[in-house]
Amino acid sequence: MTATLVFDIESIPDIAGLRLLHELDATLSDAEVAEFAFQKQRAKSGNDFLPLHLQRIVVISYVLRDSEKFQVRSLAEPESNEAQIIQRFFDGIEKFTPQLVSWNGGGFDLPVLHYRGLIHGVVASRYWEMGEGDYRDSRDFKWNNYISRYHSRHLDLMDLLAMYQPRASAPLDQLAKLMGLPGKQGMAGDAVWGAWLDGKIDEIRDYCETDVVNTYLVYLRFQKMRGILSAIEHDAEIDFVRSQLGALNKPHWQTFLA
Repeated sequence: MTATLVFDIESIPDIAGLRLLHELDATLSDAEVAEFAFQKQRAKSGNDFLPLHLQRIVVISYVLRDSEKFQVRSLAEPESNEAQIIQRFFDGIEKFTPQLVSWNGGGFDLPVLHYRGLIHGVVASRYWEMGEGDYRDSRDFKWNNYISRYHSRHLDLMDLLAMYQPRASAPLDQLAKLMGLPGKQGMAGDAVWGAWLDGKIDEIRDYCETDVVNTYLVYLRFQKMRGILSAIEHDAEIDFVRSQLGALNKPHWQTFLA
């Protein structure tokens, strides 16, 4: 059984990078630096969503499902810094060569990981394999790799379900709720910066973890839709996930299960 790795990131403005690029006064607070960047972005594009290379990753949450286990974990500050978080994520791909699954991973999460990994000197040789490496199965990666948009080693569920048409994409939260799943818990993506300033890194992590489990559950329904899972297998996996989350005995999972 090929391991499945479902992932999601949470990011905040790269304050150090913004100070460097705009030569900002050291007396400005982090909040003031971010507001400066937001205002410039609003004037340019009408919204305050910063360019992807200026998004600093503070959490990567993932579900790892293989033939033996279901794990939901986070790589996060303050236990690790951004470089360590990104390197450990790509180390997991190096170790397992998993099926990657995301929601808008091609449009956001992976480009952010690319830019930030490049900045920090991260090594990710397996991830970038496209058929020219030294692995025994490198030739297979020419026809199916993590990078090419229409290959399947990375499955961006949002992109695929929308037939690669941005105007057809659906929000994960709404689709999950329409499917009878919990949807987002605790906060939304646009609240992460405020939560960070308030020191609520644990809440950001919990939010990211519930998001990634929502994505896994949507993926299971998709596997049922395409005939990879039977109805019995799908329902059995849902029950298994429910039991695994219940055993974690943490408040955000109790809320999610309820």
